[in-house]
Amino acid sequence: MATQRYLLNGLDCANCAAKIESALRAAEGLGDSRVNFATASAEINSDRLDEARQIISSIEPEVEVVPAAAPAVSADAGRRRNALREFVTEQREAVTRVVAAAALMAIGIITRDLLQSAGMGWVEYAIFVAAYLAVGLDVLKAAARNAARGDVFDENTLMSIATIGAVLIRELPEAVTVMLLYKLGEAMQDYAVDSSRRSIAALVSMRPDQVRLMAEDEVVLVSPEDVKAGDLIRVQPGDRVPLDGVIVEGESFMDTAALTGESVPRRASRGDRVLAGMVCTTGLLTVEVERPFAESAISRILELVEGAASRKAHTEQAITSFSRYYTPAVVAVAAAIAVIPPLVVAGASFSTWVSRALVLLVISCPCALVISVPLGYFAGIGAASREGILVKGANFLDVLADVGTIVFDKTGTLTEGTFTVSSIHPHNGHSETEVLEAAAAVETASPHPIAASILAASGQAGDGEPGTLEDYEEVSGYGVRGRTNGRAVLAGNDRFMHLTDVPHDTAVCDVPGTVVHVAVDGVYHGYIVISDRVKAGAEQAIAELRQLGVSRLHILSGDDSSAVEQVRARLGLDQAWAELLPGDKLARMEELVASGRRQRVAYVGDGINDTPVLTRADAGIAMGALGSDAAIEAADVVIMDDDLTRLPAALQIARRTRRVVRQNIIFSLVVKTGFMLLGAVGLASVWMAVFADVGVSLLAVLNSVRVLRLRPRTGRLDEGDNAGRAA
Repeated sequence: MATQRYLLNGLDCANCAAKIESALRAAEGLGDSRVNFATASAEINSDRLDEARQIISSIEPEVEVVPAAAPAVSADAGRRRNALREFVTEQREAVTRVVAAAALMAIGIITRDLLQSAGMGWVEYAIFVAAYLAVGLDVLKAAARNAARGDVFDENTLMSIATIGAVLIRELPEAVTVMLLYKLGEAMQDYAVDSSRRSIAALVSMRPDQVRLMAEDEVVLVSPEDVKAGDLIRVQPGDRVPLDGVIVEGESFMDTAALTGESVPRRASRGDRVLAGMVCTTGLLTVEVERPFAESAISRILELVEGAASRKAHTEQAITSFSRYYTPAVVAVAAAIAVIPPLVVAGASFSTWVSRALVLLVISCPCALVISVPLGYFAGIGAASREGILVKGANFLDVLADVGTIVFDKTGTLTEGTFTVSSIHPHNGHSETEVLEAAAAVETASPHPIAASILAASGQAGDGEPGTLEDYEEVSGYGVRGRTNGRAVLAGNDRFMHLTDVPHDTAVCDVPGTVVHVAVDGVYHGYIVISDRVKAGAEQAIAELRQLGVSRLHILSGDDSSAVEQVRARLGLDQAWAELLPGDKLARMEELVASGRRQRVAYVGDGINDTPVLTRADAGIAMGALGSDAAIEAADVVIMDDDLTRLPAALQIARRTRRVVRQNIIFSLVVKTGFMLLGAVGLASVWMAVFADVGVSLLAVLNSVRVLRLRPRTGRLDEGDNAGRAA
């Protein structure tokens, strides 16, 4: 199905968003639809768009469905400066009604006694009813519309029943007060949600509007979508780099905070790669575009952050299901309280118990939970993206919060992956140059970092030139082979020598480090020792993960066992498995996941051969700067700058997000339960219940937005972060 993203302009009700998604998914051909309240957007099958519009209109007539030309999170970016003024302007009609209702209610309260003593009670009724309709007519219409289609448990219906009941028992001021407080609270919630959306949008407000394209001898302004790979673009000081590319002229310090969270600018000059979203702070750059805008780093961030909130966490799904049963149950209890006591208790009046039942109806609205939980998770995703960590779904935040085992790939993950030849050991009468040139001849077609190091060393050492390579084959987990200058050359690990039955001194099987053995026409020529350095920050990251309570840290690698063991010992990891083929890695991950009990298992890798393991792990974490596209696509979390210290930061953000979500759930349920009990025994009025309900919703929303302002404390973790995992 041709599923596309659409904006739902005017979607301000979280409960309505859940109803829209449920109705869409129940319709034929729309089963894959997703509604994202946090970004006011939806993924809908474009072939069924008209039908989807009808369904959405039947639930929320004021919601407009429009195509999303850009990710929805960036739609309102840059509008935070005068947010309150803009909001009041947009809500001018609603503000006018609230002011008119408040004025009429004040007049009614002041003149109430005078009108009653003069026998003009009908004037009193007229004033209060006018005030009630001024502020509550929209609510009554929405309630009637919902009731007509069988939906009698939404907040509009509950509020209408509560206030009409107050009118029937002659509590006119209370009825107007309830509706007035409800509308004010609704406006405050809308503003809080709108502000949170804008705060999140500001994190990814990096989409360029124009690009300076170099066309012959002039520079023209064009749309980013019109630029192709290979084109040259100009980036001036203060500009945000619009597309991924390589600098061909110029030098500058680049602010990478938008992509990586790193506050210190990085120096970039000719030959260096720059990514869309970086800011050129000093010099003038000419950049050769590597890929179109749709595939650039900034587009990937926008798409991942936009799509992430549609993958709902288990807690979020549970709250949605809970609200479907919770509200009808409370309505049933309220009906019983209104009817049963007056019938069975001597002296009990209907007006007293109906008033108590109305308190339950008002407080039963689950808005605080339905709004704050998805906003909390989306804020967590936004906070992570600000730190250079892309989390592809709210559900993965929950998984990260429970991680107790982390398994690392070695090359390119724990180590830099920039290999250098440290020594060459010829055998059978051959020279070092012969061994190196033979290896270089067959490694010319390999993209592996080890091949690059051999080619670099060969360029410095060689007297001869590699011939034309034929019959090239890369044997995954072993090495490479091919024919050059009429000779069959093998280059790979010790297992490759055994697999191909190349006679060699078995003493070289135990050489420490990463070793490439070389054979020509079945004759062993010798071996090359390759060294790789542990990444800066790896030791700090491991220490912080230990502080966070991650109990098991392992390595799965296809590299030589001695090289893997050296890294394991250096970083103090628990266990390492080496010389593993991709299938072996997957089998070992299966065992770790099965033995993980309640703790989740994460895998951190960067290569194509890591893709199956990234997919199988509870949380697959890919290195985004140097990692392969396949690994990034398969992963659940992407670290944009390959900095391992982002990993403990990701766990901190996930745990704090879940902590805030749980705070909202507990706080909402405790306050609602307390007011239900107070209302049932007559200690809380209807307007107090409205005030409590609105207050709870507002505080929960503000608490959710607080996640955006949380900054991970790398290097100085506190007990709260560790407690978050146990919570």
